[in-house]
Amino acid sequence: MKRYLSIVISFVLFGAFVGVGSMFVVGVNRAQACGWGTSGGSDYVPQRRDSSGLLASKSALNEEQARDIVTNYVKRLNPNLKIGPVKDNGGFYEAEILSEDNEVVQILGIDKQSGRLILLN
Repeated sequence: MKRYLSIVISFVLFGAFVGVGSMFVVGVNRAQACGWGTSGGSDYVPQRRDSSGLLASKSALNEEQARDIVTNYVKRLNPNLKIGPVKDNGGFYEAEILSEDNEVVQILGIDKQSGRLILLN
């Protein structure tokens, strides 16, 4: 009986040792599996222009900065599209994405404080 008990205790201790040791290899939190870089979606939609969390102390975007954000976004996804007029729409700017035939393909909003894109239609 003592022999079986010592075998069971040995397996339990070995399992606990491997489990604790694997936390150091794999990591405690699987959400950190992508590393410490930017948050998800940064390849598709521009993230905040200020990552320090101090957006309230920053000045709002002007039209030229909003146009630059949309231009970089569109040229990365489809270089055949172009940017139409950018209009001030209160809390955000509204930019038209145009095809080669000058047809409106999409209308995007650009938040004045964060610089994030908003899908409007």
